[in-house]
Amino acid sequence: MTKSLRNLWARFLFQDKGILPSRRLLTLFLAFSCGLVLLSFFGLPWLWLFIADGFFIAGSLLDLLVSPRKKQLDYTRTIPEELERDKAYSVEIEVKNSSSYGCTINLKDGLPQSFQAAFPLAGTVNRQSSAVISYQTIAPVRGKYELGKLYVRYGSKFGLWQKQVTPTITDTVKVIPDLTQTRQYLEDAQKFLMDQGAKIRKHKNGEGEFAKIREYVVGDDPRKINWRQTAKLQEVMANDYEPEHGKYVTILIDCGRMMGAELKESNRLEKALEAAMTVSAAALDNGDYVSVLAFSKDVRCFVPPAKGMSHLQKILEAIYDLEVDPSESNYAAVFNYIQSMQKKRSLLLLFSDIQTFLHEESPLLYLQRLRRKHYFLMIGIEDEALKAWTKQTPENVQKAMMKSMAQQQIQIKKQRKNHWERQGLSIVEAKEERLATAAVSRYIHIMNQGLL
Repeated sequence: MTKSLRNLWARFLFQDKGILPSRRLLTLFLAFSCGLVLLSFFGLPWLWLFIADGFFIAGSLLDLLVSPRKKQLDYTRTIPEELERDKAYSVEIEVKNSSSYGCTINLKDGLPQSFQAAFPLAGTVNRQSSAVISYQTIAPVRGKYELGKLYVRYGSKFGLWQKQVTPTITDTVKVIPDLTQTRQYLEDAQKFLMDQGAKIRKHKNGEGEFAKIREYVVGDDPRKINWRQTAKLQEVMANDYEPEHGKYVTILIDCGRMMGAELKESNRLEKALEAAMTVSAAALDNGDYVSVLAFSKDVRCFVPPAKGMSHLQKILEAIYDLEVDPSESNYAAVFNYIQSMQKKRSLLLLFSDIQTFLHEESPLLYLQRLRRKHYFLMIGIEDEALKAWTKQTPENVQKAMMKSMAQQQIQIKKQRKNHWERQGLSIVEAKEERLATAAVSRYIHIMNQGLL
């Protein structure tokens, strides 16, 4: 295909500048030509037929004179800087018309290929005024994207010819993990856990930091009664304790090959990121120090420990564009890295694939050294496909074989899990929709029990 033909084809695909006939013009021209052909059967010369068609096309070009010039239209895009994955957001395109003629407009936005939106958009802009055209878009893939060109066709209200322009409007958009569960926890921690079938358990009586003195209520431990304040105020008062603040929490996110396994809604890495953000919010809200480390065959990123809810944005900036690495995870290297970077006692919370981790022998030596100083907890997602095979009815030899193999794999996993737990390493499996809840619940339980 020659360059001129490629440009013409791109023009019809909203991808180039130029002038195009509208469907209305083509329809009118076809009807007019058919009428002239019928007249030719009654003696109208063919020469007059071609002359009449030429005058029709020349007259239609007057339509271009009553439409705005390209420089008289100005375009502005309004889009949020951060979009949560798989959430619908509204994008607005403002068109300002400084000419003396109104126009009808059709446009397509130059969104990345992974974005979902319905195009083209249609609207009308009156003379010496502006109009806003909006649409909904969904971004299913995390990352940083550059939005550039806007593909526009506009014409006069007669709609015979259309002018096509491609103005460049540069915007940068970040697609971040879904933070729905994080917001739910920050709004009401108890309700968030109760809705998912968990609850915040009380910490050990009399342990933790002293918080305040309050009125004694039915159910309180009598050992918490503050007799001095009771005598002074002439009513029973009790001491209130809360878990110690300022503990260190290190969240480890595996980005290796097995974290790309597809689940019902997304993959393991997506769920791990959502759970990591929720645990980070819970720990920061509790006054603890949080650090995050992502790894695969080597360390991908590391966020040093800090406290305060402002640190949550730093964590989000560091991990929002993490992707699954096609290589295997190097647990030994990351544990060795943690030993050198995290000098204070910390809760090591690892999000990874349990099946792969349990069959690794090399991390055990590093973990046995780590557990002398740190508390280790691993959280993974249950293999629902494997569990489903164990519940299958063995209708034939093949299904019976598959069921027996699935049961064998589960037994091996249990044995390996017990072996690791005897070494003092806690391992938890949860369903994909309850991963964040399980992680937050275990974090609160560890803090309330004073295990750090």
